[in-house]
Amino acid sequence: MAPQESEVTVVGQGARLEGTVVSAGSLRIDGQVKGQINADGDVMLSPQSQVEADIRAENVVIAGRFTGNIQVKGRVELARGGRVDGNITSKVLIVQEGGIFCGQSNMDQPPGGQPGAAAAVAVASRPGGTPTPPTSNAASEPAEASRAPATPGAEQKSDGEPAKATVR
Repeated sequence: MAPQESEVTVVGQGARLEGTVVSAGSLRIDGQVKGQINADGDVMLSPQSQVEADIRAENVVIAGRFTGNIQVKGRVELARGGRVDGNITSKVLIVQEGGIFCGQSNMDQPPGGQPGAAAAVAVASRPGGTPTPPTSNAASEPAEASRAPATPGAEQKSDGEPAKATVR
């Protein structure tokens, strides 16, 4: 028998669950879930999934539609065609080209970690499939104390509100 950490619980495409879903391992959702999801492993939302819940897990990959909050110890990946309407707390956030994220991201630092240990990555593919890393000119702009962003790494508009980022 395989070790428990390699087990994956599947919520099938025709399934519709309401309430709290708890998994000692990883969880793949192909159907609909409404409520709360707690997994000791990873949570994967397939392209046909529709989830309205709060998720706590190690890592999360979203290829379907998700509404709610996500809190993970590792990374969240928003795949092409996936949509998140809610807030994400993680160490790493990856938004692939074609993924839609509408909410706030809080990048945790590991205990005793250095600033910059957490990373947010928006991946855009060049023709041929090679990832193009995002560029920033933030280092070339002078910092003003009166316009410091409320969230580290967030840009500010001239009216003091955080700017919204669009990943294409």
